[in-house]
Amino acid sequence: MASWKEIKRKIGSIKNTAKITKAMELISTVKMKKAQELAITKKEYITWILKVFMNLNESLSDNVFFDKKIDSSKTLWIIITSNKWLCWGYNINVMKKVNEYMKSNNEKIDFCTLWKRGSQFVARTGNNIIADFSDEFSDNIDFEYSKSVSRFVSEKFAKGEYDKVVVFYNYYVNTIKQIPVARDFFPLTDESIEKYFSTILGEDYKYEDDDNSLRYTIEPTPEELIDEVLPMLIDSMFYDILIESKASEHSSRMIAMKNAKDNANKFASKLTLMYNKARQAAITKEVSEIVSWVESMKD
Repeated sequence: MASWKEIKRKIGSIKNTAKITKAMELISTVKMKKAQELAITKKEYITWILKVFMNLNESLSDNVFFDKKIDSSKTLWIIITSNKWLCWGYNINVMKKVNEYMKSNNEKIDFCTLWKRGSQFVARTGNNIIADFSDEFSDNIDFEYSKSVSRFVSEKFAKGEYDKVVVFYNYYVNTIKQIPVARDFFPLTDESIEKYFSTILGEDYKYEDDDNSLRYTIEPTPEELIDEVLPMLIDSMFYDILIESKASEHSSRMIAMKNAKDNANKFASKLTLMYNKARQAAITKEVSEIVSWVESMKD
């Protein structure tokens, strides 16, 4: 058994670790709540886009982003991970999802990555990265940076360079649960748009066009107006994916740090018990030696 002095040093070290992980847990909690608040603040914006969109959806059939007959044999995969580890299985789960999807598809693939762990993963597997936006993003997601990615991807798809765009990320369910998903981003479908609106506005949201102000006189044409509205919707959809991903990351890191803190505190408690026993044994030994010495002096 280690001496009581060695055990005491270990206890101090483990308690310091517990303090650090607790601080990281609190930071991740704050960042997660900020990401959740971002999703809530854009609800009104999405509501008005929906009102415009529902009056223009008849003009979508010939739009390039809804075209399923693009003559290309290539697919663009967007991988969203994190810049750092210490977030439980957050990055690993996305990478596993990519590997599973790759095994079940024989497509020619190019990659676009956001944050460093994804770009490192693609580089290790020897695949082709056409763009890496890792350096442009921080934990506080700026809509302008998000838009730069969505516009880049939209332009590639509109030019016919890819027949499909798939986004790999962690979908935020709640603080405990995040699900790695492969989401078909392009081409758009009515179902994907409807799912997006219901996710942001709530499953019970019902669109009711009973407001006379929504009966538009459209100029110059519905088709030209949809060319302006649809990119805004696409930007918002991609921004929502990034927010979901960041909320998942911070939740994962918060849980990982909480588990690390709890384990450190449990280990410190066990070591404290060992320390007390070792210290007690040392004191008993010293007392016994003193008693023995006193008895020998009497003789």
